[in-house]
Amino acid sequence: MDRPGPSFALPDMAPGEVWLVGAGPGDPALLTVAAWHALSMADVVVYDALVDARVLALARKGATLDYAGKRGGRPSPTQPDISRRLIRHAQAGLRVLRLKGGDPFVFGRGGEEALALVAAGVPFRVVPGVTAAVGGLAYAGIPMTHRDLNSVVAFVTGHNINGAVPDGLDWEALAKGVPVLVFYMALKNLPDICARLCAAGRREDEPVAIVARATLPDQCVVVTTLAGAPAAAIGVEPPAVVVVGEVVRLRAGLDWLGALAGRALDADPLGHGLTRAAGT
Repeated sequence: MDRPGPSFALPDMAPGEVWLVGAGPGDPALLTVAAWHALSMADVVVYDALVDARVLALARKGATLDYAGKRGGRPSPTQPDISRRLIRHAQAGLRVLRLKGGDPFVFGRGGEEALALVAAGVPFRVVPGVTAAVGGLAYAGIPMTHRDLNSVVAFVTGHNINGAVPDGLDWEALAKGVPVLVFYMALKNLPDICARLCAAGRREDEPVAIVARATLPDQCVVVTTLAGAPAAAIGVEPPAVVVVGEVVRLRAGLDWLGALAGRALDADPLGHGLTRAAGT
């Protein structure tokens, strides 16, 4: 079915310019129009390990695909090396697309790269993307907010620069003040994270979901509890996000992918009667 192109103007990528672009959590359908447009213009695409091959296939014919993936426990380029690569490409007069999984400014080190570009006098643009927490939870049928359950959500990194649980986190404040917690890159440290949350006052039977390979055809969702999460995560491969909170219970009614595959959904997943009439 033919569709007209956009009726609005899209910005052009100039030679010597770097665009920091979010590719979304995996599904190419979640690319923004601006990200798709950038792929059609770039001379070189410097891409992360988590960028789906189907997204890379949208790059302009003749564009150079420059891998700059960072994966835990494997030889990877350092962040300064990647920043220098972007600067070198731009100073050579190329149109440079720095393509990142998710959103470049949400645990994506986009801020570090942008500051390096500023220091080198390289012009840049930021194109936001669907971050893994938003896309992954939506594809798992778990809303991050729900009027009957929470009005606050926090995104938390599961490890610091050395791979350990982040220093300086106020676990009591997270446990008592934030009903829904979404952890990125937390599988390795999940036993420690769960123990700290329980010690700070979260219930051991609080619902937890682990969403791995979010939005991809082989997406895996494991529903468990805070106490059971470390054991439930055994065998789950990254990338994954972990969500802690009562909103996980809503998956029983909102697993739309499961419904497409024949799963019966529960119209009252909270188990206390529908609390809001339509339109209220």
